[in-house]
Amino acid sequence: MLTTILQKYQPSFAKVVPFNAQQDTLLLLDFTAANTDLKDDILNNTDSFSAYINAKLQATNCKYGIGGYSEHRTVYSRSKVFDTTDEPRRLHLGVDIWGEAETPVFAALDGVVHSFAFNNQYGDYGATIILQHQLEDVIFYALYGHLSLKDLEGLYEGKKFAKGELVAHFGRAEENGAWPPHLHYQLIIDMQGKKGDFPGVCKLSERAQYLTNCPDADLVLQMLQFAKG
Repeated sequence: MLTTILQKYQPSFAKVVPFNAQQDTLLLLDFTAANTDLKDDILNNTDSFSAYINAKLQATNCKYGIGGYSEHRTVYSRSKVFDTTDEPRRLHLGVDIWGEAETPVFAALDGVVHSFAFNNQYGDYGATIILQHQLEDVIFYALYGHLSLKDLEGLYEGKKFAKGELVAHFGRAEENGAWPPHLHYQLIIDMQGKKGDFPGVCKLSERAQYLTNCPDADLVLQMLQFAKG
């Protein structure tokens, strides 16, 4: 139901990041086992990982790297946050937009702050904001992960954001969970009682239930159609 409603309202959504399809280009980034360039010496060093992404963007003259929804990623081996006793979490549930630190991010439609937190573990979201939205009679949520810590200052649950209003910025490694600067944008239907956090990566065995609850964020972003591989 949410997918149908989002498709209906797509023409009215504001851009989540500054992007001009007539001028800017996007690079589709692959973080699966198929990308053999991502050796452990790159993944386990945030500076090296950042340099890798920056080199890819510069070589292709792309403003952002993008991708990741329902992608089975090997990159999560870099953090114990994604390990469990029976099966590691490796399936990505949002869309990542990789770019420069301090890149502004905006509300795609009117909403209020559901919750926020500083998830400050290595490999986690770092600064995180979750907005609650409503279209017709359907309530859903948008999680913004890997933000700048300053964007949590003065924030409170219930704070309103208008469509197109500045919400936050891409955070630096020391405040975004030790990742190269990027935005993790994820749609969620049922928060399952959680606040300031929600899994952005699940076990492959739980793929169906998580993807049902977290539809493709590009339904809002509408950016992947402009990406080149």
